Amino acid sequence: MPSKEDLKRRAAEIIDSKADELVALAKNILQNPEPGFRELKTARLVAQKFGELGMQPRSGLAITGVRADALGSTAGPTLAVLGELDSLIIAAHPHADSETGAAHACGHHCQIAMMLGAATALTQPDVIGSLAGRIAFMAVPAEEYIEIEYRDELRREGKLEFLGGKAELVRLGEFDDVNLAMMLHTTANPAEKLMCISNTNNGSVAKRIQFIGRGSHAGGAPHLGINALNAATMAMTAINFNRETFRDEDSIRVHPIITKGGEAVSAVPADVRMETFVRGKTLEALMDANLKVDRALKAGAMAVGASVKIQTIPGYMPLQQNKPMAAIFRANAVELVGEDNVGYVEHRAGSTDMGDISHLMPAIHPYVGGAAGLGHSATYLIEDYSLAVIKGAKALAYTVIDILGDGASHGNSIVGGQRADMSISEYLKFMRNLASEETFEGA
Repeated sequence: MPSKEDLKRRAAEIIDSKADELVALAKNILQNPEPGFRELKTARLVAQKFGELGMQPRSGLAITGVRADALGSTAGPTLAVLGELDSLIIAAHPHADSETGAAHACGHHCQIAMMLGAATALTQPDVIGSLAGRIAFMAVPAEEYIEIEYRDELRREGKLEFLGGKAELVRLGEFDDVNLAMMLHTTANPAEKLMCISNTNNGSVAKRIQFIGRGSHAGGAPHLGINALNAATMAMTAINFNRETFRDEDSIRVHPIITKGGEAVSAVPADVRMETFVRGKTLEALMDANLKVDRALKAGAMAVGASVKIQTIPGYMPLQQNKPMAAIFRANAVELVGEDNVGYVEHRAGSTDMGDISHLMPAIHPYVGGAAGLGHSATYLIEDYSLAVIKGAKALAYTVIDILGDGASHGNSIVGGQRADMSISEYLKFMRNLASEETFEGA
């Protein structure tokens, strides 16, 4: 039986031999960006690649998700290796789709390529035959929480229940047989160096808000109207007045936008729409901030006698990373890029639906460099594909080998050493209870 070091050398040889192909694949996805639950071309490409590796892909999971499993030679835990299919919508991005404005301004095209690179190595008979358990390669849809109105319509049509891809896959049972999960995200933050281990991320809820007033002539009879835009403006002011009550250590973020401000400048606005996220480091802090935001929205309606419809949509759970898995990844990162080039971040204020998975099982969500610019902007570009894809694929493959090698001794220890915060049924109940729609009459 080859040692883990032998298996890693073999994995590196395989990934290096496919380096040009993997980089080309990432660039192909870059040129064909698709936002969440619309990733049809990307999903077909992934399914094709899984099939070429001798696996039996299952497609159409949560509309566009794809999963393929590779079985080790002996019994053991199932480790999911994830890559995210979707893009953002950043029309000004140099690689944006000219019709849709979709663009990979967060590096997900590299995620898919590095996941497939790891799969290419790990599914070779002389590698998978030395591992225990099972590897579930999963291309997951809709991590970026955008196009809420579109996704909510899919929900109302019964095509999905949750607006994030991983939550929907949990609902569909795709994580029922998974014991551990991991993925690797690109970063452009110099402080995170060439590879990075982080600790926690904010969780989030999304809100769709409609202020309803009464239309009237804005010049001739404004006193007969009820200005819904004023209600929305007052609500945002009330949210801002609450900011001093948010503790620094809770990392609360509330960032509303007005998506519809009225019908015409000559009419008192009677229908004003807003969207916002509410984010926080812990569930307790997040729920507290969520209640304060609802209170502020109602205050805005009450101030002018309008009504407000508040729809609260489950977002993402706070991310918490499994420390033994993170230590294994870090050791491999050091081997690949050197001790001085591995960073650590205690907390990130952004959100990811990998947070949901981390409450159900041991999980990690580390980072690999190679990008430049600001994430989620037109400047975010991959400059070093050798790092972002090839070394990323090796980091994933090496970590899988450490976890499932030697009869999955590490994997079994990790699974046995972490008690899940929630069972899947408890998680689904929590998410469903969080979803709400309420109309408040401010008159």
